[in-house]
Amino acid sequence: MIAAFVFNAVSPTIWHSLAVEYLMPVFTLGLSHKTAPLDVRERVVFSAEDSAGALAHLARLDGIEEAAIISTCNRTEIYTFTHSDNAADMLGRWLAEQHRLEYEWLRPYLYSYRGRDAVNQLLTVASGLDSLVLGEPQILGQTKVAYHQSAAAGTLGQALERLFQHAFSVAKQVRSETSIGENPVSVAYAAVSLAKQIFGDIPRRAALLVGAGEMIELTARHLKDQGLQKLIVANRSEDKAEKIAESYDGEGISLSDIPHRLAEADIIVTSTASALPILGKGSVESALRTRKHRPFFMVDLAVPRDIEPEVAELRDVYLYSIDDLRSVIEENVRSRETAASQASEIVDTQVERFMTWLRTLDAVDAIRELRDNGDRLREQTLRRARQRLARGESPEAALEYLANTLTKKLLHEPTVGLRQAAGSGDMERLRVARELLGLPREDDSES
Repeated sequence: MIAAFVFNAVSPTIWHSLAVEYLMPVFTLGLSHKTAPLDVRERVVFSAEDSAGALAHLARLDGIEEAAIISTCNRTEIYTFTHSDNAADMLGRWLAEQHRLEYEWLRPYLYSYRGRDAVNQLLTVASGLDSLVLGEPQILGQTKVAYHQSAAAGTLGQALERLFQHAFSVAKQVRSETSIGENPVSVAYAAVSLAKQIFGDIPRRAALLVGAGEMIELTARHLKDQGLQKLIVANRSEDKAEKIAESYDGEGISLSDIPHRLAEADIIVTSTASALPILGKGSVESALRTRKHRPFFMVDLAVPRDIEPEVAELRDVYLYSIDDLRSVIEENVRSRETAASQASEIVDTQVERFMTWLRTLDAVDAIRELRDNGDRLREQTLRRARQRLARGESPEAALEYLANTLTKKLLHEPTVGLRQAAGSGDMERLRVARELLGLPREDDSES
């Protein structure tokens, strides 16, 4: 009976147990750049092609009611709604098995969070506060991909659906109410941001990227994110250049082709391991004449430099070295750290808001059970009252029976609970009972 449950469960110790129970179902397990090196992280990545099968298998594990997986180069995290007591061990073994790894080898790199901490983790991740580059925006998009994959696999339920939507809303709030995303903190992103400041209309521009390493690939990605339409990638190995260019709808060329194609580009970014400069003052001067002195924006990220320093002397050329960008980035990092503190306060507030909603799920079940119990008592008593009428009792007597019996049955368990609380001297239970029943406080009744 729900009433007896309510009144027997209001002591501080049991309230604490209930609070813990409320926190139990949301659970996450994973690893990230903070706990595992790259050679470990890359062994537990779920590709887009693998995600549907992995989610379906995950959802079949004992006690897993809902599931989602975020998997990027910097983290793999499993979010679940489960009442399982051994979720950490179960999910850790499952993750290892999925990637044909020994669980004991993988376990030191794993972390797990339950309840409030699990909610906090997703909100923190989606807001870019747990990223390798603080405040980077890509993780929000990757979190949305994870959400859509889980929705398509049918592994999201009411709780995780609400949690992910809440995380997206919080990430948007963090972006709009703090400056965490305003200043670039990676060299590649800083280079693209400068190009945007100089040209404004990135989609209408053309870019030439020289090299085939991670920095060039990051620059290509950031440029495409800004809507760049024309991309040329040059490298000593034309095959490598073409491989990067294809990923971003661009064209790959060899280094020997640069003099013939340089004039096409508005933005030039270089990052090679060449011991000698690749672009000299003469070749840039020639390209400027071909362009009728439309300006070049150049960023040399190489050490030693790929672009002769004398190129900076030319009119209509904006040339930046990696040192020029580094001072900007250091200042921006400090700015983001201040913004991150403000963002953390937003996340803390929004975690509590979600936990409040989560607790209402239990209240909904309790209210439904209470109403169902009341309906059963009403039907039983009403049936017996009608039987009395059928036997010839007067309507007045039948109504008297109905009112008295229903009142006694509805108040029986609350009365027992109140007597037990009074008998044990538990004044806190009595106080909570009065609030639940809507009774006036004792000092109110005496006035």
